[in-house]
Amino acid sequence: MIVLILQLAILASLAIAVLYLGIYFPHPSPLVRRWLSPRKRWPEGQVRGWLANGRFQSAFLRYFYRDPERVPPPGGTTLAPADGLVTSADIQGGVRYLVIALSFWDMHVQRSPVSGRVLGAQSLGDDFMDGEGREFVFLREKTCPVQKRLVIATDGGQVAVRLITSLAARRIETWVREGEEVERGQRIGRILLGSTVVLELPAATKLLVRVGDRVWAGQTAVAEGLAAS
Repeated sequence: MIVLILQLAILASLAIAVLYLGIYFPHPSPLVRRWLSPRKRWPEGQVRGWLANGRFQSAFLRYFYRDPERVPPPGGTTLAPADGLVTSADIQGGVRYLVIALSFWDMHVQRSPVSGRVLGAQSLGDDFMDGEGREFVFLREKTCPVQKRLVIATDGGQVAVRLITSLAARRIETWVREGEEVERGQRIGRILLGSTVVLELPAATKLLVRVGDRVWAGQTAVAEGLAAS
């Protein structure tokens, strides 16, 4: 009798597992989700579906809104303003544009690359043909680029951080204001489901990273010689 009960319990468990697989197909079943990496736990197609209908899984949102503490490395290097992958570092008009692409699974809180004073927090975009959309590769690919451009003055010159999103997810939070002093590695904002952060540096700045490198906000040194001491 005990063996029969165990067999029935096993069969019932298997039936439930198969049922969950069918309900959630082609996405992971809740029975196995917790043991998967974030990219496999919430596949890109599933996240894009949530973007379209606005109904996000609460566990994904908890993961997405994480905001871990970060300790800046010692020294005067310029830090990455965002977590993500360096996709270009082109120079245009005497400015080097270090582009960091964020995935759905990257941490989305941005941090100041330097210590200094905020000179401005400018809103840009709203129109694909707003001029910049034709000039910058990192804007051409966005349907309607919306930006916040934060300019920071340091002892070594000025830098700017662009927080860029698009029509699909056009919410940007900035947590610093014009005239405010910021510290290297301080939280300055967050893109809600956006995908690009651009660090503007003088063209002569020596970079410490290359295209294809992964960087972390407030931790990875990306350039030399601009952070105020």
